[in-house]
Amino acid sequence: MLTSLAVAAALIIWPPAVTTKRLLRTRARPRLRWRPQAPPVLVVAGIAGVAGWLTIGAGGAVAGALAGATLCLRHRSRYGLRDALASMANLAEALRSLVAELAAGSHPVDAAERVAADADPTSGRLLRSIASAVRLGGEPEITSTGTAGRQLVKAWRLATRHGLPLADVLDAVSRDLDQRVRFGRQVQARMAGPRASGAVLAAMPVLGVALGEAMGARPLSTLAGTPAGQVLLAAGVTLICAGVVWTARLTDRAVPR
Repeated sequence: MLTSLAVAAALIIWPPAVTTKRLLRTRARPRLRWRPQAPPVLVVAGIAGVAGWLTIGAGGAVAGALAGATLCLRHRSRYGLRDALASMANLAEALRSLVAELAAGSHPVDAAERVAADADPTSGRLLRSIASAVRLGGEPEITSTGTAGRQLVKAWRLATRHGLPLADVLDAVSRDLDQRVRFGRQVQARMAGPRASGAVLAAMPVLGVALGEAMGARPLSTLAGTPAGQVLLAAGVTLICAGVVWTARLTDRAVPR
């Protein structure tokens, strides 16, 4: 009886094979995430500028173009930061699979090609380029623009040149990437407050104009119908956009990529 229980417990806690993990990942349904694609900045700026020209005049054209370009750039920066963290997390997962393949006794080139077949497109291209360079007898080149990709290539070179265990080196890189992803997401969550404060401050002049119209002061008539108003409108929107860009730069720099 004790022997049967011991065998059953061993089967339950026995780590799954690498092939089993790959099959489970293959069977898993991919999560489809819809994300609005940002149009080109010049197109957005042109449309907003034309709309501002037709409604307010020359000052409105300048203000609309600046506001449209700023919003488009912020949209790209926001999703670019998320994509960078997601790409880093995907590479860390691919490296964990690669370490498992190496621990099972696979050749590094064969292991990299097998993992690349199941990894996300970015990680797959990186691993295939490394495998191709090593198969031809050379060293992997730093062709990736991301920090995580350059770190992987440097770690592979270090292990090859100095005879270090490749599995241990890549495992260290994977753990480092996981830590950076967790830290980046924590910082990104904590920066939500400053970003919201910046957005509120940027919207306050618009609220002031709306309150002035509600009180009968007619600030829109001054901004649209006088040369001084046109200049003040363009200058004010320029300062608002500069503040938005500067706030975004301060908050985005805190998140590692």
